Amino acid sequence: MKKNVLIIGAAGRDFHNFNTYYRGNEAYNVVAYTAAQIPDIAGRKYPKELAGDLYPEGIPIHLEEDLEKLIKNLKVDDCVFSYSDVPYQRVMAMSARVNAAGANFILLGPKDTMVKSTKPLIAVGAVRTGCGKSQTSRRIIELLMAKGLKVVAVRHPMPYGDLNEQKVQRFAKISDLAKHKCTIEEMEEYEPHVVRGNVIYAGVDYEAILRAAEQDPDGCDVVLWDGGNNDFPFYTPDLNITVVDPHRPGHELSYYPGEVTLRLADVVVINKMDTADGAAIQTVRESIAKVAPKAIVVDGASPIKVDNPALIKGKRVLVVEDGPTLTHGEMKIGAGTVAAKKFGAAELVDPRPFTVGKLSETFKIYPNIGTLLPAMGYGAQQLKDLETTINNVDCDAVVIGTPIDLNRIIKINKPSTRVYYDLQEIGNPNLEEIVDDFIVKYNLKK
Repeated sequence: MKKNVLIIGAAGRDFHNFNTYYRGNEAYNVVAYTAAQIPDIAGRKYPKELAGDLYPEGIPIHLEEDLEKLIKNLKVDDCVFSYSDVPYQRVMAMSARVNAAGANFILLGPKDTMVKSTKPLIAVGAVRTGCGKSQTSRRIIELLMAKGLKVVAVRHPMPYGDLNEQKVQRFAKISDLAKHKCTIEEMEEYEPHVVRGNVIYAGVDYEAILRAAEQDPDGCDVVLWDGGNNDFPFYTPDLNITVVDPHRPGHELSYYPGEVTLRLADVVVINKMDTADGAAIQTVRESIAKVAPKAIVVDGASPIKVDNPALIKGKRVLVVEDGPTLTHGEMKIGAGTVAAKKFGAAELVDPRPFTVGKLSETFKIYPNIGTLLPAMGYGAQQLKDLETTINNVDCDAVVIGTPIDLNRIIKINKPSTRVYYDLQEIGNPNLEEIVDDFIVKYNLKK
C-alpha cells in the first residue's frame, strides 16, 4: 500500500524534499503541499512537468491553515515539515496538530536530501535569517576569485513565479534579473553576486541546477552553496560554514533547522561583533562550544558606510530594511537602523500610520516589527504598496538598508541614501586562511 504524503512547506525546501526523496518513489503518493510564510503561493500547483510521471495532474498547493481538513479528506499518512527559520515551539505545535489529526510528523535529513557535486563545494548557511550569511558568501567568493578560480554560486530557492519557467535559472548580468521577473527578495540575493562578476544559479530543481552550474559556460572550479533562512544545505558540502548572530543570543539552539546548521559546521562565523553586547557574544560562544566543539570559530564584524551621511544627521528618517530579516527573521535592528543611529538621526519615523495594502497586512501578521519598514516585494502589488507607503511617510529622508538600491525599481519622492555592509574578520583564524587550506586540499591552485 502506498503511503499518502502531505508536504508542509513555503516554496523552497518543500519542493527540494519532493524532488530528492518522493519524485519517482512508488512507495509514496504525495497528495498535496501546504504553503506558509510567502504570500500568494497557495492555490497553485506543483506542475506535472516537475512532478514526474507519477503525477500527471501535478500536485495542488493549499493553505497551511487547512492542514487538519486536508489530512482527513486526503487520507494522509505522513506530513513532512519542510520549511525553515521557525522556533522549536512552533515545530512541535505543528507536530501536535498533525498527530492529533491522525498522521505521522516527519523531518527529512541530509542523507535523503543532499545532492553530491562533481566539483569541490563550499556551503554557507546561518542559524537565523539576517545573520549576515550573504556577505559571508560574498567574502569567500572574493577570496576564491582572487586566486584566479571560477566560482559559481547556487542560491537557496525563492520560486515565487511560474515554477516551470524557474526550473533552472542562471544570473550572469543585471538584465537577467528582469528576464526572470525577480522579486525584491530575489534581487537582494542575486544582484550582489552578479555585480561582483560571478554567476549565480537558482530555481526549483536543485539537482538539475547543480549539474548546470558544474558545466557553466564561463567555467566552474568551485561551487558555493549560498543558503537561505537557516536551512541546512541542499548539497553535500566539502566545507560547511555557518554564521551566527549575537544580536539574537540563544536562537542558535532554539530554532529549526538553525541548530542543525550549527552542528554540521566546520567553521562558525560570529558576525556583527562590532555592534553586539559582550554578554551576548559570550552566550553564542558557549553555544558553539556545546554543540560544535570541533568547529573553527572566526570573529567578524559588519562595518557600514552610507552614500550621504548628511541626509541622516539631525533628520527625521524612515529606515527601510530587508523584508524577510524583519518578518520571519524577527530582527529588531538592521544595517539601516545601525546607520541611522551612527550618523545621528534625530528620529526614526514610524511607518505604520502610512502603510497601504499588503504592507498593512504584513504589520498585522508580524506586529513586532516596530518603527522599521520591511522592503516586501514578492509581487507587483507588494512592490506598488511599498512605493506608495514610502512616499506617504512624513519624513526628511529615507535610509535604505536593503542589499539593493530601491531607487532602481521604485520611485521614491524624497531624498534617500543607501547603506553598504561587508564582512570584516577580526584577528585569526580568518576566512582567507580557511580558503587557502581548502584550495590546497582540493588541488585548486592555478
